[in-house]
Amino acid sequence: MFWYDWSYYILLPAILFTLYAQSKVQGNFKKFSKVRTMRGLTGAQAARRMLDANGLSDVQIEQISGSLTDHYDPRKRVLRLSQTVYNVNSVAAVSVACHEAGHAVQHAEAYMPLLMRNNIVPLVNFASTLSWPLILFGLLLMGYGSYMGDTLFFIGVIAFVAVILFHAITLPVEFNASSRALQQMEGLGLIAEEEEGGAKKVLRAAAMTYVASLAMAVMNLIRILALRGRRD
Repeated sequence: MFWYDWSYYILLPAILFTLYAQSKVQGNFKKFSKVRTMRGLTGAQAARRMLDANGLSDVQIEQISGSLTDHYDPRKRVLRLSQTVYNVNSVAAVSVACHEAGHAVQHAEAYMPLLMRNNIVPLVNFASTLSWPLILFGLLLMGYGSYMGDTLFFIGVIAFVAVILFHAITLPVEFNASSRALQQMEGLGLIAEEEEGGAKKVLRAAAMTYVASLAMAVMNLIRILALRGRRD
């Protein structure tokens, strides 16, 4: 139970920050989804113009279900935009679409942090699956005085550090995609000057969620090490 395990309180700052970041994303996206762009472009149209301007006319754009499920698939070279972005004419939709188009440009230019992140995805997925079972089983065995517990715990911590590394690499990837999006939206005239402030708010709020993910992972590692310290 929460109140019986003091270590949960270590996560409290990261939890509060995560909730704040999520509320900012939802709030800004909802707010600027109601603001129509003066250029009259939908998310898909803006993304298409940005891709074409960067020589990526071969990258396809598809609509997918959901909200804020937008992403770029580097394996199939497909930009997938959600229902709330694809055919919607709003500052929020254009901003999100151009951010994802920014990932396509990164991929085409072999942007190093993106390549690093894509290459370690299989390893991180494997490490993420194993880390907590190894850590918890290791702590359990340590409680019984087994030396095997220390080994399992150490391997679990290494796996968890790999997950943190993934979150850390993700930050420059996302920040750079947003920077590219803003530059291209302004340079290609996809939004009016008066709409730039709203676009920045949408993209900055989205970036904050990645910072929150990293913070949560780091605080979880601190909690894990604190639990290990109690065994000594």
